[in-house]
Amino acid sequence: MSEHRKNQSSFPSAAEDLELVRQSHMENPSYRLAYADDEFLLRDDLRAVRLQLEWLKPELIQQEHEIESTIVVFGGARFSDTPKNKENQNLLKNSSYYDVARELSQKITKLSIQHDHKEFVVVTGGGPGIMEAANRGAADVGGKSIGLNIVLPHEQKPNPYITPDLCFQFHYFAIRKMHFLKRTKGLFAFPGGFGTLDELFETLTLVQTKKIKSLPIILVGKEYWQNLVNFDFLVDQGAIDPKDLDCIFYADNAEDAYRILTNYWDL
Repeated sequence: MSEHRKNQSSFPSAAEDLELVRQSHMENPSYRLAYADDEFLLRDDLRAVRLQLEWLKPELIQQEHEIESTIVVFGGARFSDTPKNKENQNLLKNSSYYDVARELSQKITKLSIQHDHKEFVVVTGGGPGIMEAANRGAADVGGKSIGLNIVLPHEQKPNPYITPDLCFQFHYFAIRKMHFLKRTKGLFAFPGGFGTLDELFETLTLVQTKKIKSLPIILVGKEYWQNLVNFDFLVDQGAIDPKDLDCIFYADNAEDAYRILTNYWDL
């Protein structure tokens, strides 16, 4: 059967019917087609539909780009290559990881290019700081990268290095988190704050409870993470099992971080 015949339908498309309704010049909201009625779609009663739409749009677009696996890079929005408060020595130190994240993403994206951008595509939260560095590293080597942005009052607008066709926007944190982990084969957590911790611990919980398959979780910046989280204390207290730490690795530079990923998957 020809492509033309396969794409034909006996029914008018939604776009065609929408144009007909617009030509009718009926102003009453009740006459609007439901899928083109913003006021209707934003009602509390339609939350389930909006959740579904936020899942489907990025999912279908990634399918169209034939993206089969991703590598997640988390990290602080405030740790940029040019920190505003240069008198804060800790901020300066942690901002040095901007360059590490950029170099790491270059390495991962070169691997992704070898797989025709179908595997190991870098995905970030789409904002500034470490997220920008990772998207920038992918752009440096001519590769694709994904940005999963979310509407926030501060610190969140798409950085300019995300592949435009793969720059998404979310209202719901929960759906955004699902997209981070749907295809991932590895997670790199750089120094960060509440958002980074939230995403890291959600991933650890899902691996521990076997809600997602095991994957390498690489904490970049060993001193930072060991000062922040005492995982051994949790083991000593009986709160977690020692084997729950098997997926956690530490690295301080891009080369070591990349080696952990490739060794884990025998690449």
